[in-house]
Amino acid sequence: MRIVLVGPPGAGKGTQAVRLAEKLRIPHISTGDLFRANISRQTELGKLAKSYMDAGNLVPDEVTIGMAKDRMEQPDAEGGFLLDGFPRNVSQAEALDRLLQEESMQLDAVLDLEVPEDEVVKRIAGRRICRNDSSHVFHVTYSPPKQEGVCDVCGGELYQRDDDSEDTVRKRLEVYHSQTEPIIDYYKAQGLVVTISSLGPVEEITQRALGALKREDAAQ
Repeated sequence: MRIVLVGPPGAGKGTQAVRLAEKLRIPHISTGDLFRANISRQTELGKLAKSYMDAGNLVPDEVTIGMAKDRMEQPDAEGGFLLDGFPRNVSQAEALDRLLQEESMQLDAVLDLEVPEDEVVKRIAGRRICRNDSSHVFHVTYSPPKQEGVCDVCGGELYQRDDDSEDTVRKRLEVYHSQTEPIIDYYKAQGLVVTISSLGPVEEITQRALGALKREDAAQ
């Protein structure tokens, strides 16, 4: 299957992308991984992306599209892939359509993870990170530390990242609504969108997604 995964910040896209790709036995292609891989390998696209990032500018769509094209042409993606973080806007979605048409391929589904805005704010703004080790992550509601403000693992101080403040989260949601959400309507016009609720336990959401994708595949 060839799938695009969309949803607002805090919808759990990263977690679900990894799980779904593993269960469907297709590569998980994320924008973040593409950038890191190209920059670390010092590819031409990686060097170009880094030059924009170092200058504090957004990486142009054509650079992101070029990286995605290279990755989708790798042998492990012949049987399908799951795109996470790309396309991020309608122009990228249109470019993806052109790429797939050139290769005589098409998307099978666009999986939209739906979550109420207040829940997004609660999920992200409630995160607390250990200053000693950023892999130690807690949540004031869902996974609170035994002692407030103290990491259970190493005793380090827990803090809220600036990116996780409520004001910042709401600004990120505004960007999502204005730039990324329009691709849902774009793909709805093609009959590709499958919307599921991203509320509940992680495994339950995964099974919900797999069931929806299976029904979509059977309907084609």
